[in-house]
Amino acid sequence: MRSLSVVGGIYRERCLQPTWDAVLGSAGRAAQALGTVKASRKRLHAYMGDRARSEVELLAELADFELVPTDLPFLVLFDYAHTLGDPVISPPIGLMGQRPPLAVKDDVVLRYGMLEGDAVVAANIAVYDPQSAFGAAAFTANGSSAKRLAVVLNRLEMRSITGEEDPRAGADWLFRNDGAEVVVLKMGALGARVITPDGAWEIPLYRSERVWKLGSGDVFSATFAAMWALEDMAPDDAADIASRATAWYCGHRALPTPDAATLATMPFEQVRPGTGRIYLAAPFFDLGQRWLVEEGRRALLQAGAQVFSPIHEVGPGAAEVVALADLAGIEDCDVLLAIINGMDPGTVFEAGYAIRKGIPVVALAENSREEDLKMFVGSGATVTNDFATAIYQAVWRLPR
Repeated sequence: MRSLSVVGGIYRERCLQPTWDAVLGSAGRAAQALGTVKASRKRLHAYMGDRARSEVELLAELADFELVPTDLPFLVLFDYAHTLGDPVISPPIGLMGQRPPLAVKDDVVLRYGMLEGDAVVAANIAVYDPQSAFGAAAFTANGSSAKRLAVVLNRLEMRSITGEEDPRAGADWLFRNDGAEVVVLKMGALGARVITPDGAWEIPLYRSERVWKLGSGDVFSATFAAMWALEDMAPDDAADIASRATAWYCGHRALPTPDAATLATMPFEQVRPGTGRIYLAAPFFDLGQRWLVEEGRRALLQAGAQVFSPIHEVGPGAAEVVALADLAGIEDCDVLLAIINGMDPGTVFEAGYAIRKGIPVVALAENSREEDLKMFVGSGATVTNDFATAIYQAVWRLPR
């Protein structure tokens, strides 16, 4: 049985909606995810200050990890408005400085990129998640070494490290220059792609009823490391279990996930990406309303959807002009996402028009009474009180 070390950031995370306040970060969340995984010894390496020590000690104890802390005079804070938003990081990255690197040697090492420092790894088997879209570094750039290496990263991280847009070209760069044996490219709504020198496999994204995105990538990398590096599973099978574990985590907001055998038999529905345009129906008459429209539009575009937003596509104007243009926009769309906080009459009308036209409707209702939602629910609309879930449900309704 192999020994395991996890090294990465331990940060405080706060989210306004849904409410969240926890000291986790990538390394802390990975320890939770690997709490039931068997290894001869499990160690958690991280920078941390006294403000987080007691919470992390309890986390490590519950997950059966030995804590190996290195002093840090502050606790890094990530503040999110919602789980698809960009966090406000404190202290600012430019003022954080870089601590001397952590030295981690073990049979298996799961290494995450960090803001406040770095980790130089010596491992028989390593899994590396760079955790940085800008300025991401190759695994070996800081002197790290591994006899076997898997790199788990997204498209932005691959481009940052390799300079390549094409997945195969980027993977070949990592095989050639970083000594990687496996590359797992995370592609958001398109799932993941496992690439080796001899082949490539598409890994599906699995649907969850609710979508808790905070830390989902951490869970994917941790589960992949457990399956591939500790259980000797083939990389494509390991990535499939990791995708299932991530879907379970997104739906339950809890760790650890069920074991691999249980996950493999769970009836997860594969998400088959569709294409098309989403009509974003929402009021935009004050700063709060307009901010939510902007956040929704940005999230939909980042998920790969085309978006028709009336305030962007039509703009303000006379009722007889705006109404006709908006209704034409609905008829030209494949899904309607309605933000019905406050039950704005225009938004409710647009949703009803879409339902009458046979267009799928997803409604975000954060503060609505159940009585007010009867017509939406009764006519087949998908209703949720969570922003990220509404975005994903709308994208998943696009035609294939």
